[in-house]
Amino acid sequence: MNYQNTLEFALAADKNDPLARFRDQFIIPQHNRQDMIYLCGNSLGLQPKATAEVIAQQLSNWSKYAVEGWFDGDTPWMFYHKTLTNSLATIVGALPAEVVAMNTLTVNLHFLLVSFYKPNQKRFKIIMEGGAFPSDQYAVESQVRFHGYDPMDAIIEVFPRQGEDTLRTEDILQRIHEHADELALVLFGGINYYTGQFYNLQAITKAGHDAGAIVGFDLAHAAGNVPLRLHDWNVDFACWCSYKYMNSGPGGISGAFVHQKHFGDATLNRFAGWWGYREDTRFEMKPGFKPQESAEGWMVSCSPVLLLAAHAASLKAFAEVGSMQPLRDKSKMLTGYLEFLIRQMNRERGNGVFKIITPADPAQRGAQLSVICDNGKAIFDYLVKKGVLGDWREPDVIRLSPVPLYNSFADVYMAGKILKEAVSAIQPFPEGRAL
Repeated sequence: MNYQNTLEFALAADKNDPLARFRDQFIIPQHNRQDMIYLCGNSLGLQPKATAEVIAQQLSNWSKYAVEGWFDGDTPWMFYHKTLTNSLATIVGALPAEVVAMNTLTVNLHFLLVSFYKPNQKRFKIIMEGGAFPSDQYAVESQVRFHGYDPMDAIIEVFPRQGEDTLRTEDILQRIHEHADELALVLFGGINYYTGQFYNLQAITKAGHDAGAIVGFDLAHAAGNVPLRLHDWNVDFACWCSYKYMNSGPGGISGAFVHQKHFGDATLNRFAGWWGYREDTRFEMKPGFKPQESAEGWMVSCSPVLLLAAHAASLKAFAEVGSMQPLRDKSKMLTGYLEFLIRQMNRERGNGVFKIITPADPAQRGAQLSVICDNGKAIFDYLVKKGVLGDWREPDVIRLSPVPLYNSFADVYMAGKILKEAVSAIQPFPEGRAL
C-alpha cells in the first residue's frame, strides 16, 4: 500500500476495507461526544455489542431453569464450553480436541506446568525470554522453587544483544542449543508485551524438541492477533487470555492448548478435578481420576457460564471473518500506516523524536508499535487528553495497537496528527538528538 499522510487517503482506505463493517459490532468509547481513538486492544479489547444480549440470555436461562440449566435450554451449561472450541481451534491453529476455554491465564499456565515441567537431576532448567511479562516470571519462579530448585540456577533468560531492543531468532536457538543437555522446558511468550516482537514459534519449537525439551508458549498477546499453527508446529502446550485481541471482557476466561500427542500419556502429572474426568462416566462419581482424552482433561472446575457467554459473543466476529488471514492482512496495513506516519514525523523533525522498538519487519510483529520518546509520559498524557488512548509502560514506552476488527485508517491518521501536535506542545526536545 502506498501510504499518504492525508485524511482523504485514510477515508478512501476505509471505504475499500472489506472488514470495515465489523467496527459497527463494537461499542466505541466516547470522548467529548465523539468516538475515542482507541489503540489499546493489546491490553483490553472493546466490548462487542452482542455481549450484553448473550449474557442476558444466560441470565434468562438461569432464572427460567435454575439448576436444570446445566442440562436444559438451547445451550445447556454442562456442554457450553464445547460451543467455543471450533472458533478457538481456528484462531490458534489447532484441532478442536486440543483447545478448551477455562480458568484464567496464569492459572492455566500453572496447571500446564504441573504436567509439562518435569525436572530431574540432569534436566531441570527452563529457558525463557528476558523481560517476560511479570506473571510468567513469577509463575516460573514459583514452579522452580516448588520442585526444590533455585531460580538463579534453573531459569535461563535470553536478552537482546547490547544496543538492540529485540531478540534475534538465531540467538534464541543458539541458547537452546548451548543448554540442550540441561533443558526441561522452553517457555516463551508468543509476542513480547513490551516490544511487540512476534517470535518465530515454529523455529523455537523445533530447536526445543531437538534439544529434548518440552516447548510451551504464553500467547496472551498473540491469540486473536496473529495467525498461529500450534498443531502443525508440534507445540506441546500453550495458554492465552481472551480479553485483549479477543474482546471477551476484563478478566475474561482463558484458553489452553495441549497437543493431541499428549492425550494418552499416563506419565503426565496433573492437578485434577471433576470437570476433567471422562465425560461418559463422570456422573458415576467413582474414585480414581480418569481424564477426558482431550484438552478438556486439564479442566478442574465447572465452567463459569457468564464468562463463557461473553467469550461466545466476542468469537462471533471471528467466526464471521472466517479465518485469521483477512485480519492479519488488515493488521499489517494499519500498523504499517502508523509506522509510516511516525517515521515521517521523524524525518520532518530531523532529530529522531520517536524510536520504534517494535521490529520493522511486519512478519515479526502484530498489531502493535512500541514507541520511545523524550518526555514520553507527557506525550502519552497529551494523547489521552485529546481522546487517543494507547497505554504507557514503565519505564519509557507508549504502546499503540490498531486492531483490525474495530480500528480504521482514519483512527490511525488522527492518532498520527495528534501525536504530531503533542511533539510541538511538549517542550523541550533536545535538538539534534537521535534516539
